[in-house]
Amino acid sequence: MSPIGVFDSGYGGLTVFKQLVNRLPQYDYIYLGDNARAPYGTRSFETVYKYTLECVHWLFQQSCPLIILACNTASAKALRTIQQNDLQHLNPKGRVLGVIRPTSEIIGNYSQSGEIGILATNGTVQSNTYDIEIKKFFPQLHITQEACPMWVPLIENGEHEGAGADFFVQKHINHLLAQSPGIDTLLLACTHYPLLEEQIKAHLPKHVKVVSQGEIVAASLDDYLNRHPEIQTQLTQGGRCRFFTTDSALDFKTNATRFFGREVQAEHIDL
Repeated sequence: MSPIGVFDSGYGGLTVFKQLVNRLPQYDYIYLGDNARAPYGTRSFETVYKYTLECVHWLFQQSCPLIILACNTASAKALRTIQQNDLQHLNPKGRVLGVIRPTSEIIGNYSQSGEIGILATNGTVQSNTYDIEIKKFFPQLHITQEACPMWVPLIENGEHEGAGADFFVQKHINHLLAQSPGIDTLLLACTHYPLLEEQIKAHLPKHVKVVSQGEIVAASLDDYLNRHPEIQTQLTQGGRCRFFTTDSALDFKTNATRFFGREVQAEHIDL
């Protein structure tokens, strides 16, 4: 196998992985969740970079010519350094891509008011990567970011449909809209957040569009492979998916279903 590697700090990347498999089912894939060290959103740049680099290295060892960081925090805090400083000695012919650039390239097309709201982890907001990247393509946009530190723990602990989750969703939506009442497009800039989409919509004005990343990233990967046959031809096409976790394989199997949409079998690895 020469699969596409997909990495996330935990389960959230499975919402992106699901859309990759839906759009490009012919390829082989390996998904790695670093669940033992999740969440990444509250960790320092140095720690996120170190953890992400270890996971990227492991995926290259599994013969992945292409790796997708299906994690906004890792894409914000580690991707550029890995691309510029580490790829040359890890795998000079390999490629590592993230989820921020493809989202930034098109998010402005959704907005009529020119005001975008971004919901993300502390780490992604502190990096300011979305503001920088979006303004390369849509310099006229007004961007307001809101860090939601409780959302990932609630989701990972299966509490995202409870009253506690609804309290924190309402709190952050209200704070965001108070800062920028003209927002008409809301980006879920964490791959966990699609599991809260119904609660989020319930606290938004009807005209506000909610955008999640899975389909955007899948369409971007499809386009990337069409434009880069030197990568595409290295990938095997057996339609196989394997799942690995740095934590309990049984826990991963139990919890992954609600993110991926179907039951999975996982294997444990040590990094």
